[in-house]
Amino acid sequence: MCQACGAVFPKWSGRCEACGDWNTLVEEAARKAPKQALAARRGSDRIEIGSLSGSTAPDERRLTGVGEFDRVCGGGLVPGVGILIGGDPGIGKSTLLTEIACRLSYEHRVLYISGEEAADQVRLRARRLGLEGAPLELATATDISDIIATLDTSQAPAAVVIDSIQTMYLPTLDSAPGTVAQVRASAQELLRVAKHRGISLFLVGHVTKEGMIAGPRVLEHMVDTVLYFEGERGHHFRILRAVKNRFGPTDEIGVFEMTGAGLKEVSNPSALFVSERDIEASGTAVFAGMEGTRPLLVEIQALVAPSSLGTPRRAVVGWDSARLSMVLAVLEARCGVSIGFNDIYLNVAGGMRVTEPAADLAVAAALVSAFSDTPLPPHSIVFGEIGLTGEIRPVSQADARCKEAAKLGFGTAFVPSRQRKGLDRNIDRLIELSHVNDLLPYCQGNTRKSKRTGRVQNEHR
Repeated sequence: MCQACGAVFPKWSGRCEACGDWNTLVEEAARKAPKQALAARRGSDRIEIGSLSGSTAPDERRLTGVGEFDRVCGGGLVPGVGILIGGDPGIGKSTLLTEIACRLSYEHRVLYISGEEAADQVRLRARRLGLEGAPLELATATDISDIIATLDTSQAPAAVVIDSIQTMYLPTLDSAPGTVAQVRASAQELLRVAKHRGISLFLVGHVTKEGMIAGPRVLEHMVDTVLYFEGERGHHFRILRAVKNRFGPTDEIGVFEMTGAGLKEVSNPSALFVSERDIEASGTAVFAGMEGTRPLLVEIQALVAPSSLGTPRRAVVGWDSARLSMVLAVLEARCGVSIGFNDIYLNVAGGMRVTEPAADLAVAAALVSAFSDTPLPPHSIVFGEIGLTGEIRPVSQADARCKEAAKLGFGTAFVPSRQRKGLDRNIDRLIELSHVNDLLPYCQGNTRKSKRTGRVQNEHR
């Protein structure tokens, strides 16, 4: 059985033919099929069938005491929810869950089950967080049958943390802990008890070198919420991002700051990400983005330098490199900016990762500003999607973006031309752009267009 995708083969081979990974096939004992077919079994109960007009239980949520986490979950924990949290080693998953479990234990009964660390290590972490006095129940176990026997009672806890799911195993399976069969079966048993007893279940998942949660892909389909804890090792910011949520919005983020005393919530990340920028420097643009329901301002930095290589270098941090290639091609083909023969470096400051297409215009502004060594107008924001013909398309929730910018003192906004309605009261100066060419006069400075080639070139001062 392939440990990456779960495909089954009759014999071992070096490469999985299903997913293409190498050295992932492990021999596992096949589970015996029931002697009696399902159709021939007698005495089975019929399922209960209802309608949409039936009664539903009220949506009661348990607040954890960590505001950023509650925001990502959609307003708190739903009884019976299964939450899977993944992230790189050492990013702070156990620290975050220890703080959540300790704060939640003041109002509800919470059990923390560690399969990787000793109980003393968890106590030391709680002492470092200043939460050693919390009434948190602590246990160390890896046998799922013992854990199920503890949880499946009338006095079940309100929340349970399993750290981590890759260390758990079922004695009835012959495979080792962490394999596809063990992870899938262990998660299935835990989720069954959590739904039956109304337990809010936290599962910590390891990630692969590609950043995906290790184990079978079906694990993400089994749980209700999938959260990724992200952050660069060199930055002290951590981003908790929801990629799946059955009880709240997806793509919602929570921002934390890693300190010596643990994780600290960042209630206004926009002010933090743009507070240290140099407004007089060229090659920078402030992008007004949306992360779920939260508007977020981040600084996009670009550096354009002459290349001494046959193939110019492209280095991108925090953005899609394929998207950068598209923006460069549009600047070359539609605007005549001969920028492609230079080394180009692009960075989203603060360790953030931007995924929405609305950042296209801010990236183009930063690139042209760096290429011409001319800063953008001070206290300005930029957002808009760029098409392959060079047109600037409107984006969603423009009103919320401008409100957040006006709150932080930004008075100028470069916006798509079809998005002016309803924005006048939020920002002092709106600059409407219908094509990328309309942006060039604001970030080129002393440049001129060559009559012979039609390309924008820098003037020598």
